[in-house]
Amino acid sequence: MAEKIRVMVVDDSAVVRQVVTQAISKDPSMEVIATAQDPLFALEKMKKQWPDVLIVDIEMPRMDGLTFLKKVMAERPTPIIICSSLAEKGAQVTLEALAAGAVSIITKPKIDVKSFLEDASNDIVGSIKAAARANVTALQKMAVRRVTPVDPSLGLRAKNSADVILPSPALHHGAKMYATTDKVIAIGTSTGGTQALEAVLTQLPAVSSGIVIVQHMPERFTALFAQRLNGLCNIEVREAKDGDRVRPGLALIAPGGKHMLLKRSGAQYYVEVKDGPLVNRHKPSVDVLFRSVAHAAGKNALGIIMTGMGDDGARGLKEMHDAGAQTVAEDESTCVVFGMPKEAIKLEAADRILPLDQIPAAILGYSS
Repeated sequence: MAEKIRVMVVDDSAVVRQVVTQAISKDPSMEVIATAQDPLFALEKMKKQWPDVLIVDIEMPRMDGLTFLKKVMAERPTPIIICSSLAEKGAQVTLEALAAGAVSIITKPKIDVKSFLEDASNDIVGSIKAAARANVTALQKMAVRRVTPVDPSLGLRAKNSADVILPSPALHHGAKMYATTDKVIAIGTSTGGTQALEAVLTQLPAVSSGIVIVQHMPERFTALFAQRLNGLCNIEVREAKDGDRVRPGLALIAPGGKHMLLKRSGAQYYVEVKDGPLVNRHKPSVDVLFRSVAHAAGKNALGIIMTGMGDDGARGLKEMHDAGAQTVAEDESTCVVFGMPKEAIKLEAADRILPLDQIPAAILGYSS
């Protein structure tokens, strides 16, 4: 019998500690070995038994969660899930924590936290399982540069396909496409992805082809994440708005809580941002973006799937491949979680399998 995942919950709220512990106790594959109301108490308990995964609040007395995270990562790198408020201040600090090596985020509201966490118990358990499988070595290497997300939506919800948003590309074969020289790069990623995206996008010159990105991330975080990247990159990076044109030197990140699709008007590309059901338990969904790219761009696109848990994007990358696009999957050696790329590789959706440090060159080669 496999050993249980040992979890420690560090939060100054007794309600949060209780509800998260109850959620974990219902899953036989994991156990809470300790709880602590602040990092100093946690460090004392960790001397006796070190956890496999830590769930850490950002705002706590005596030592904040960000300082605690940096201390743990320096002493003994361990997968850490940040438990963060949806408030803007909390989101900003959480991005700093992700930059320092956190694996993912569990968001919580300021009011009625108990009910919210009870409803999100499946998401909490899913996040812990993803964190336990995380490649901490890959996280450390990227944390030297900086950022990672989130996947708060790993629960046992109905798993819709991209069909609920737009039909299969097979139904559009033979549709007339206007000639264009514009190229589009579509990137999909999840757990570990914000660090991976930073590592890739900061290497691109301002003349790169237009980029559309789905990063599994909660609402409010995507705008701040885009702002952060915009300050680090030569290209412009921002959260997408409905109707934004896809153009060279610009990367558009799908807003948390919305799907993003590539559309075409004559010889130009633009994005549609829309609501809709979860697809592969996510919104935004990589499959939705990739399928829309297969529809709108076909062979004028490059599709890249990177680190993440689950299989969102695998079928979409296959559809892009079948529509004539060039396709890349990140190699297992550099993935924080080798889930999404692995599933794409299984479907023979990837023309090339590349480690993270070779992906910028692939983009440059395609854009030139």
